[in-house]
Amino acid sequence: MESYYLDWANLLLRWVHVITAVAWIGASFYFVMLDNSLEKPEDQESLDKGVGGEQWAVHGGGFYNLQKYTLSPKKLPEHLHWSYWESYSTWLTGFGLFTMSYLWNASTYLIDKSKMDWQPGAAIGVALAFFVVFWIVYDAICQIFGQRKNGDTIVGVLVAVFIAFAAWLACHWFAGRAAFLLVGAMMATTMSGNVFFWIIPGQRKNVAALREGRPVDPIHGQRGKQRSVHNTYFTLPVVFAMLSNHYSFTYTNQYNWIVLLLIMLGGAAIRQFFVVRHRFKLGNARNPIPYALFGIAVLGLTIVWMKPEPAAEPAPGAAVQKVSYGDVQKIFEARCYMCHGAQVQMKNVRLDSPDQVAAHAQAVYQQAVVTKIMPMNNATGITDAERAMIGKWFEAGAPTK
Repeated sequence: MESYYLDWANLLLRWVHVITAVAWIGASFYFVMLDNSLEKPEDQESLDKGVGGEQWAVHGGGFYNLQKYTLSPKKLPEHLHWSYWESYSTWLTGFGLFTMSYLWNASTYLIDKSKMDWQPGAAIGVALAFFVVFWIVYDAICQIFGQRKNGDTIVGVLVAVFIAFAAWLACHWFAGRAAFLLVGAMMATTMSGNVFFWIIPGQRKNVAALREGRPVDPIHGQRGKQRSVHNTYFTLPVVFAMLSNHYSFTYTNQYNWIVLLLIMLGGAAIRQFFVVRHRFKLGNARNPIPYALFGIAVLGLTIVWMKPEPAAEPAPGAAVQKVSYGDVQKIFEARCYMCHGAQVQMKNVRLDSPDQVAAHAQAVYQQAVVTKIMPMNNATGITDAERAMIGKWFEAGAPTK
């Protein structure tokens, strides 16, 4: 019964997390698009008001005139729309999911003893340290190099190198599935950190200055814009990391950290295409198509590189090994019963009788042979030979006698 309610909690929390993430990403993408598609107003009235750029748009049967002031309007309206709860809610629900799925069951989902044989408390502490350390290093890079000449390029290179190091470390310390999610959560935490520590406080200082009649310090707007741009490049890599746990062929690869980085690179390049595309339409940037082509090429080459070798055909006349139910039953007993037996039935799956094995034969083959995600993190030490035997048993019709 406890697992039943835990599944519901996981489902509802994940649902809310996706909803808030859609709201946050949508707002982020929209404002980046808006910034990059603003044109100088043609009417003198807008120029006199201090409008630096505007966009005319049509949506839902109506026309919209969106304006951005160079520094600030002459008179600040009483009501302002703030965008920050989308970010905070996404992080809170995401951290709740990470806690429920990985930290609460660290021994099962976070730890891979073939990589690091540590106690759950130590693994949890190190995983949480990824969030804190990455934010500290990233923030220091931005503050030290962000205002220098070519600062954006320097910051981009240094942050990319640090992400690569973090991905390598995570994939060598934690189970592949957890490592991918950890790197994505680490970057998402920094995205929310940008909103919480810099973007919103800077906006509040500007609003307070305007209401008190003091001059606005442009550094707050510049820093907020810088961090918002970083967030938009983080977005597609983070979304992939969150989806990756459904695709075990990525995180179970021998070079999984390189797979993670390549797909993140492809996603960031494709995001760059969309960022530049609006400026290009106004004649203020180079054609953005090369960014999209580069991202697609990276993903395509990754697919080709990861392609598994075809299974070797048996030699003509060679005896075909027959696998009986008794053979695989011994494997199930040694590797599967502890989670799918009489005492425990994870996901309501039992494998301790011929009838139960017959009911779940397809799933067993898919999980243990094709994707190799079961046993979870290979906690029971199943061998490749045993997986191959299960495969031969299934391909022979999954006999249960």
